[in-house]
Amino acid sequence: MAMYVLHESSSGYALLEVHGLDEIGQNTEAVRTSVSDLSRFGRVVQLTAFHPFESALDALNQVNAVSEGVMTDELRSFLELNLPKVKEGKKPKFSLGLAEPKLGSHIFEATKIPCQSNEFVLELLRGVRQHFDRFIKDLKPGDLEKSQLGLAHSYSRAKVKFNVNRVDNMVIQAIFLLDTLDKDINSFAMRVREWYSWHFPELVKIVNDNYLYARVAKMIDDKSKLTEDHIPMLTEALGDEDKAKEVIEAGKASMGQDLSPLDLINVQTFAQRVMDLADYRKKLYDYLVTKMSDIAPNLAALIGEMVGARLISHAGSLTNLAKCPSSTLQILGAEKALFRALKTRGNTPKYGLIFHSSFIGRASAKNKGRIARYLANKCSIASRIDCFADGATTAFGEKLREQVEERLEFYDKGVAPRKNVDVMKEVIENLQKQDEEGKEPVDASVKKSKKKKAKGEEEEVVAMEEDKSEKKKKKEKRKMETAEENEKSEKKKTKKSKAGGEEETDDGHSTKKKKKKSKTAE
Repeated sequence: MAMYVLHESSSGYALLEVHGLDEIGQNTEAVRTSVSDLSRFGRVVQLTAFHPFESALDALNQVNAVSEGVMTDELRSFLELNLPKVKEGKKPKFSLGLAEPKLGSHIFEATKIPCQSNEFVLELLRGVRQHFDRFIKDLKPGDLEKSQLGLAHSYSRAKVKFNVNRVDNMVIQAIFLLDTLDKDINSFAMRVREWYSWHFPELVKIVNDNYLYARVAKMIDDKSKLTEDHIPMLTEALGDEDKAKEVIEAGKASMGQDLSPLDLINVQTFAQRVMDLADYRKKLYDYLVTKMSDIAPNLAALIGEMVGARLISHAGSLTNLAKCPSSTLQILGAEKALFRALKTRGNTPKYGLIFHSSFIGRASAKNKGRIARYLANKCSIASRIDCFADGATTAFGEKLREQVEERLEFYDKGVAPRKNVDVMKEVIENLQKQDEEGKEPVDASVKKSKKKKAKGEEEEVVAMEEDKSEKKKKKEKRKMETAEENEKSEKKKTKKSKAGGEEETDDGHSTKKKKKKSKTAE
């Protein structure tokens, strides 16, 4: 049984025939030993045909199709032209070796060419790849390497651009950076407190907020220079005049040690850095909110931007989150506790990242698991709507949030909530009404344009009708003339035939009388 091997190189498709299969016996070890030696490998594998790619773009399209397991028209024509024809009802006496099993199955379905992909074929293709420049005589040294490098760059660039998960990578990076900034700002603010407390220890008890502490420390600089003139400035920073006066009084009776001007400059610089980081953190949070409203508006409306972004980042993408069932989404972030419970046969966790939602905190202790399960169910619905819906809207997320609120009231007061089917129907009807209302102004503009067109059409129609009316008048005149001529001719005929008609009638009466007489005689 003959065997052919298809090699997809960066310069084109190559079809090679394998000889001496009986001697090799499809032994992988024998092929491995013969691969390194070109003289031995060249006896086994010989080039049958080569189809070069037309351009770099064509090469990229062909390689993309091969990687996805799709046979292109060029590959099909190349195989049908150079392989033996497969007769219907008869078993083919050859097979085609491939590196991609998916491509082989597609080729077999389309052309009925038997394909195989195993270790033996892969070793043969490894040898072909190693000595490919020797099989193609027209290739110059360095051409194959250049084509491989160019195709690798274009293929990688295309794969990076083609992202099925849309732009949720930005959300993943933003939430990671936001968590890192929270830790860094917290640690840096504690360092500012410790450092400046050597100079002004009483300020820690007066100002509790880290950002405000860094700002006040930068304003005060040296506590010995504090006067009542600083009250307006401190009031603006702290937002409370009583606290500003307390800071000034504490500065006058402070037990802290004096610092040199150089030390105070370093403290001020570090405090400014902490303030800049805090400001950047606010901007990054606003950026995350806007991104979430674009990517997952319903999930953000239901559970909040931060928790929704953490769920997306933990799942890997919005598509992966949409594929997760609600039971998996419920314990996302609690994998360690889950596997520990399974190992020790203990109680499994009730919630993971969705614990940070306000709904679970508002529920009573006995209902936390119930509301977590219900919330995970609604989050799963919202993520699927965001992932697969064509238009972005928060209508579904807001209604799902109302459902969770109703469920909380049901657990607390026993008020029966609405059914999910009724709520979804209501949302869809509202969206349809909004679409119809949005189409009305468009319809008005269309009507104006239609009126303009109608005016022109009416003018054309009037001209056409005038032409038709003129033609009708001419036809009617002709008909009238012909009718008058016919009437004149008929009158002439009747005048001529009056005398002859009377004789004919007398003859008819006489014949009738004769017949009657004959009947009486009989």
